[in-house]
Parts: sequence; C-alpha cells; structure tokens
Amino acid sequence: MAGKKLHTRTRAQESSNAIERMYITMRHLFNRGFYKPMGISGETLREALLLLRPEIYGSVGDEKAELEGLLYVIDRLPQGIEECTFINLTSDEGYSNSHFESIVPKKRRRNCYRIDDEQINIEITRGRSEIYDILTHLTFIFIESHKIGRRVLIDEDGATTRDWVKLETAVLSKKKLSREQREVAITHAANILGRTFNEINTIYSAYAMPSQPERFLHIVYWLGKLAIEELTNHDKRTITFSPVLRERIGHHIHGEIWADTIKETLFKVGLLNRPIHIISANMHSVMNSFFAKEALKLQNSKKDIFEVYESLSQPENETSRHKISKEALQNGMIYIKDTSGANIDVQLFDTAKFDASKLGVKASESILKDEQPIILVMDYAFGEQAYETIDELLKPYKAKESEIHLNVDSVSIMGKAGILEGGKGDIMIPSAHIFEGTADNYPFKNELKKEDLAGQGISVYEGSMITVLGTSLQNKDILKFFFNSTWRVIGLEMEGAHYQKAIQAASKVRGNIAENVKVRYAYYASDNPLETGATLASGGLGASGVKPTYLITKTILEQILN
Repeated sequence: MAGKKLHTRTRAQESSNAIERMYITMRHLFNRGFYKPMGISGETLREALLLLRPEIYGSVGDEKAELEGLLYVIDRLPQGIEECTFINLTSDEGYSNSHFESIVPKKRRRNCYRIDDEQINIEITRGRSEIYDILTHLTFIFIESHKIGRRVLIDEDGATTRDWVKLETAVLSKKKLSREQREVAITHAANILGRTFNEINTIYSAYAMPSQPERFLHIVYWLGKLAIEELTNHDKRTITFSPVLRERIGHHIHGEIWADTIKETLFKVGLLNRPIHIISANMHSVMNSFFAKEALKLQNSKKDIFEVYESLSQPENETSRHKISKEALQNGMIYIKDTSGANIDVQLFDTAKFDASKLGVKASESILKDEQPIILVMDYAFGEQAYETIDELLKPYKAKESEIHLNVDSVSIMGKAGILEGGKGDIMIPSAHIFEGTADNYPFKNELKKEDLAGQGISVYEGSMITVLGTSLQNKDILKFFFNSTWRVIGLEMEGAHYQKAIQAASKVRGNIAENVKVRYAYYASDNPLETGATLASGGLGASGVKPTYLITKTILEQILN
C-alpha cells in the first residue's frame, strides 16, 4: 500500500455529484413523460436534494419545517398548487383561448391554469431551465409536506393529532378568522411544524394575499392533507409532461417567433440597417435614465437622481412612471409587447430622435446625428433561454429576396447575481463565464472595467463568474469551492455562459455579426449565498438594488453614446 494515497471525497465533490445526478434524473423523467415525486421514481431527486441541502432551502434536511424556503418557492409557483394531486407541465397549447383563467405566480412570469380541483397545468415557454427550476421546487415542497404528514399521523389508519384536527377546523371554516382564532390556529401549526409561535407569527403576513389572508395556514393544511393521503392510501401525487412539450423542447420555437417579430418591426420602420446595441436589462432603467429628467422636469432640481429612481420603483408612483413612458414614446421609443410566449418584452430606442440636451445621460451629438444607433432593450431571459433568444436574434433577417445581416455593434448584459465576496447591492464585473459542472469556459474582453463603476459608494469586484444550472441548488460547500479555487470566482448567475456562447457562435463561427462585436457584462448582487441570512430566500433587495442598477445602466449607455 506504500505510496498509494486514498482519496476521500469532499462535501463539495459530493454536492457537485448530487447536482449532476439531479439533472440527469430530471432529463430522464422528462423523456419518460411522468413520475411520482414521493414514489420510487422520485426517490433519486429526493435523496440528491437532501444530500445537497441547498442554502435556499434552509432546514429541508431537519425535522422542523423550513419557512423562508417555502415562501420563496410558493411565490414562484401558481396559487393553489398545494391542493393539486396532478401537476401537468405543458407547452403553449392554446389554454389562453379557453375559459380557464391564467394564474401568474407572484415572482415568476409563467401562465398556469387550474383545470379542476385536482389538476393544475404549468405552461413552459422558457426552455429546460424552467423545467429544472419547477421540478426542484416541487421536490422541496413534497419533502416538506411529508414532514407534516409524518408529524400528524398517529397510526397507519389515518388517525391524526389534536393539533391537526384543530388546524383543519380553522382552515375549512368559511368565516373570517378573528385575531384570537388566528393565533390559536398558529399555535397548532407551530406544533405541527416544529417551529415557535413567534417564528410563524413573524413570517405569516409575507405569505398572505389580498384574496387569501390566511394563506399560510391553507398551504400547511393542504400540504399535510395530501401527504396523509399518500402515506395512508398510497394515492401518490403525479407530475406529467405533455407530449407536445416533450416534442417542442430545445427547438427554439418561442425564441424564433420572438426574434422574428423584433427584426420585422425594425425592417418595417426602416431601422434594420442602423448600428444596433442590444442590452439585456429590465424594462425601466434605460427608459428612466434617458427620459426621467425631462418628463419629471428635474433639469434644475437639487434632488439626488438615485432617490428619484428609488421613488419610481414604489407602487404608488404610477403617474410619474406613465409620464416617463409617454415622453419616451414621443421621442423615439417603440415598445414591443411579447406575444411569442418567450415572456420577454422589448423596447427599441431610435437615438436619431433624441435631443442630447434633454437626456439624463451624457451623449455625443455627433453620434446621435451621424451614426444614429438603435438601442434594443430586452427583458431578462431565464437560464438556457438566454442562448435561445440571442442565438435567434443575431441570425440574419430573411427579406423577400435576400438575407439582411444585422449591424450589431455591442451586446450588453446587466443582471443580478449571487456574490461570494461582498454583500447585497455590490457590483460584479466578470472577465469570463464558467459553466457549472464542466470546465467549459468563455473568456471575453469586457468593455466595462472596475474603474468605470468605482467611486460611487458601491464596492466593485472583478473576476470569473460561474453560470449555474439553477441558483436553488447551490450549497455552502460548492460555493466555498468556487470561491477558494484557482478559478477565482466572484459570483454566480444563470445566463452568462449561455449569452456568451450565442455571441461567440454568431460572431466567430457563423459570421452572422461582426467578429469584433463589443460585449459588456455587469451584475449587481441580489444575495450572498455564503452568508447565513443573506440568501435569496431571506427576501429581495428592496431599495438597495436601485443604485447599482442605474449606475450600471448609465455606464453602459454613456459608453454606447460617446
């Protein structure tokens, strides 16, 4: 045995292996067409998730219930999913033209339809990443539901604890609960979930919806009820994938329609031959950066512009937002509402119609007059969808007799990402994207530099970024490995490598766009998954995301227009 070194696997290697196992299993189940999450077919997914114990799912591996993780997941799934035994993932199959009402989750743009008491359909139009995202969340929910089921069952005949009986009475009562009744119900729920009264009371209102103030109790009850049925009657919940979805996935169907609509619009208004700058961002920061000053008459105002942007993000400021939008539409903006199912709206800005003196960013008059660039802002893509959309957008436009190549000058990607050094609201400037689970790497010359964004009271970090298969699968062990390894990773996100792969293919391989196309990538930190209490499940960025968003936007726009 001398000289032989036995290799023991680290937690990071085990975790990496568990993620890979989950993805292979999900692909297999998808190809098969259906599976039962709490049956034998779902066992690999459950085991891998419990081995991983991702940060976002907190105490999923413990006896006690996970409250923040459950809220994070429930906000990304359709209301009422906890009541359904059959969850059907479909393509866009015409339900929007039916009597079924579309249910859109609070934190994800996807159409869902409640078919009957037992079944809900979730429409998948954003590619495989969306399927993986949903299946991971459902696996977590079902593990949590069985924790409830096991705690309330006294015997295999279905007899339940007093806490469960009392909770059931409160949930099924048709009357509005008084404060006393609510607190009694929370006491019983706390016993069932292995949590304190205070823990539940603190998070209770975050679950509530105007139509369902007692939503927390409702979710706990239905998750428990279906788990009890699985544990006693073996009535297992089932997830199915429609044949049309299985046939369409990976064929860029929505991305192609989406990209064709944009190119057709540019062609019709005679802008297709102009220099084009693509920006992947939100639907407000570019428009506000250009037009907020003029629309809100802030030219001589002493107000801090970032405070103005912050106030614009408040729900009550609808009037101000409308004024800016009106100003933009009168001065060269064309808005393309997406109908392809890609769920990515687009704004086109014709800078030839801009008045440099009225803009909120510095712009060279000669560039506006002579070059007249078009700025194309697309809303965020989701995971693999980033490849599909950019790949289709950069293809030549097929006019009647000829192919017209787009004159794409630059592609800028602004997004939010998890940071491994620093905290919420800091900025990351990547120098390369690395694909998780592989050594595939995409280095590039980033037109944005650390010094372009420094000195504004926000910390800026430069280095490689990792494109993960799903943010909800990362745990501390993997993240520490990324952080401490020679890859020098500063953060993690879901789209970077997909965007860069499409840009490189279009410019260097296919010759669809110029080889020297400029790229800009910058991300602001939505969370630090290495810090307890700073993960995505601990709540959104709130106002702390406004300044970095607008700082990145302003820097990108001023580079394009000067």
